Formats: sequence, C-alpha cells, structure tokens
Amino acid sequence: MRPSDTGARRRFSRWIPAIAAPIAIGVGVVLVPLQAQAAVDLPDLTPAELLELAASSEVDALSGTIEQSSELGLPDLSGLSGPMGGGPGDDDGDGASATDLDDLISLATGTHTARVYLDDEHARLQVLDPLAERDVYVSETDAWVYDSRAAAATHLVFPDEAELEALRDVARGEAAEVRDRLEAELGAPLPTPDEVLERALAALDESTEVSVGSDARVAGREVYELRLEPRDDDTLVGAIAVAIDGEHGVPLAASVTARGADEPAFRVAFTDVSFEAPDASVFAFTPPDGTEVTEHVVPVPTPAELEQWRAEAEAAPPTDGERMPRPIVHGEGWSAVVELPVGTAPAFGAESGDSSAGGEASAMLDSLTESVDGGRVLQTSLLTVLFTDDGRVLAGAVTADRLLDAAASGR
Repeated sequence: MRPSDTGARRRFSRWIPAIAAPIAIGVGVVLVPLQAQAAVDLPDLTPAELLELAASSEVDALSGTIEQSSELGLPDLSGLSGPMGGGPGDDDGDGASATDLDDLISLATGTHTARVYLDDEHARLQVLDPLAERDVYVSETDAWVYDSRAAAATHLVFPDEAELEALRDVARGEAAEVRDRLEAELGAPLPTPDEVLERALAALDESTEVSVGSDARVAGREVYELRLEPRDDDTLVGAIAVAIDGEHGVPLAASVTARGADEPAFRVAFTDVSFEAPDASVFAFTPPDGTEVTEHVVPVPTPAELEQWRAEAEAAPPTDGERMPRPIVHGEGWSAVVELPVGTAPAFGAESGDSSAGGEASAMLDSLTESVDGGRVLQTSLLTVLFTDDGRVLAGAVTADRLLDAAASGR
C-alpha cells in the first residue's frame, strides 16, 4: 500500500463494516436479540470505553454474511404494484414501474441477505436477491455497480492521485483556517476527541439512558452490547442496542424495537464473519456477456475552479425565490419532527389535481393512510408521517398526536 493510503483511506476502510451494518443512533436504527449461548465474560467496560473501542478499530480485512429484516407494522401493500406502475417497464413515464415499487416495498417489509468483503483498499457488497444479485465493487481507481436482473452495470472511474492531492491541499488549508477562527472565537483550543466524546455522552444522557448490557455472541464472536433507552414519552423508539466485537471493536449487529414491543421492528446482523483477508478473486469484476455498461469519469474541480465558484457564490448569493425550501425541524432529541414545506414533496390528494398520475398517487396514499383532521397519517411501529391538506409533510419517530401538534403550533 502506498504511504498516502494509511490516513483517510484506512480510516474509511475500517468503517465499511459499520456501513454494511448501519448504526444510526441519531435516528434510532438499532436492538438485536443476542445469542445466549455459552457463557461470555468480557472485561468490564463503561459506555465511553466501549465507544472508544469501536472508534479505534483498525480492521483492514473482513468478510461475512449480513441478514436484515423489517417488521414495521405497515398495512397490506400487496395490491400496490399495479396502480403505481402500469407494467414492468412503465414505458410511458407516468410513474414508477411495478418492479421499482416491488423493490421499495421489499425494503420496508422484507428480509434481505448480503455478503460484504473488505481488504485494505478493496471492498465489495453483494446483495443476494431471489434468482439475482446486485454488486458494488470499489477499488482505489474505480468502482462497479452491477444488477444481474437488469443486465446493467455502471463503471465509475475515480480521479488520479495527483488531482486528489491538490484538493487535499486546499482542504487542509481551509481546515486550518476554520480551526484558527473557531479557537479565536472560543478563546481556547478546540476540544480533543476524548473531550468531545465525554460531552456527547453527557448531552446524550439528558435524553437517553446509556449503558452496557450483557456480554453475548453474534456470528460466533464474543460481543459487548451498548444499550440506549430514550427518556421521552413522545417517541416510538423503545430501546436501542449495538453489538460490538470484543476483540476488534467492529459493530456486528444492530436493530430497533418499538416502545412496548417484544420483537425488533428492524434488525441487521452478521450471521457469519471472518477477519481474514478474502481471496483476491472476489474483488475482480468483468461484465458478463449481454450486460449494458454505462461509463462515468468522476470529475474533480481544480483548486482554481473551487476558488472561482466560492467567489461567485459570495458575490451573488441566491435570492429567497431561488433558494430551495429547507426542511424545518420542530423540537429536539427523540421527539424531533421534520417538516417538508409546501413544494418540497410530491403533492397528494386534492392538491395533486385530477391527472392520471395524481389520481394514482392519491389512491395509493388513501390505501396506506388514515384520515385525520387536517390531513392523512401513515403510522408504522417506528415512524409516523403526516400529509397535511395544505401540502406539507411532517415525519418523526413520534406519535400522530405529536405530528398534529407540530403542524398546528410550529413547535
């Protein structure tokens, strides 16, 4: 490996397993029923020490199988393929294809299996569909995205090292300027990573009980369990946990249970894992005969172009009419609500007009939601979405009453 690979590339690589088994503590994606097999007795760690173990993980090689399942309590979606698509290809462009909608529904309600491979600067994610597969191959120089069912592949060619290093020089200079400015404003040096962790845990503890659960096993590995339980009656999230490998610090399992539920609504976990380097052949890809290949060269702006864009943006900032409406966040913590203003989401119902596409969208909304005063609500075990009659969309891991209150009060 070249010297330039030991910094950002290494730090990125060690978090690929975490990407494959997503841990989104901030939005509540996480509780796995850990295997209570043979007794496991790892050295005791505090929550802060466990997070430090995960953050300091230096895993460069890994392979394993991941299984993900969702039981969100959605209404029956089996009859939606036809109304949205009009056929597998949707050639008239009026809506999503039946195939696309089936994929979307399966993500919310189905079970999925994938293989993940990691070896230094190479990575591969292989999603195993019934009678098909989707693959993402990533190396230092390029990436392939392949869909066997569609017989299509996209090839991305990355910029060369010289172009990237020029951008890194610009980023380093800007980072130093930002740091100096912040330290001048604060009147003190910026906090160390340990201090940031302590402050984050202190802030988290105000709304969440953080603890280390029972030691257990995932994919035959001894793991710690990091547990989080919201101190908020408005949230739908009941308890959160992350299974972290006791030797390597790699997250091996994650899920979430709804408040008052016995079984997780979402779970993702390694069912087998190895920290040995995979065979090099798993990272080699040649498009099979008959594959439609799309080529893309990833452009990289020069430092001069970056400076020009910045100067133009500062000289002529967009007017209010040119700015895209930004989401509005009501509240904070577990009961925060995100509001999409009018015009930032597809219109449904009366606002969508009488066109065929609008009518189909309205019919779909009616089949998935319940009528409430001022709009319609889609309720799952972990997420509630409110579509208001005036065209707004509000969502959060909260009750319908919380969304209705936020829509009316703006808080």
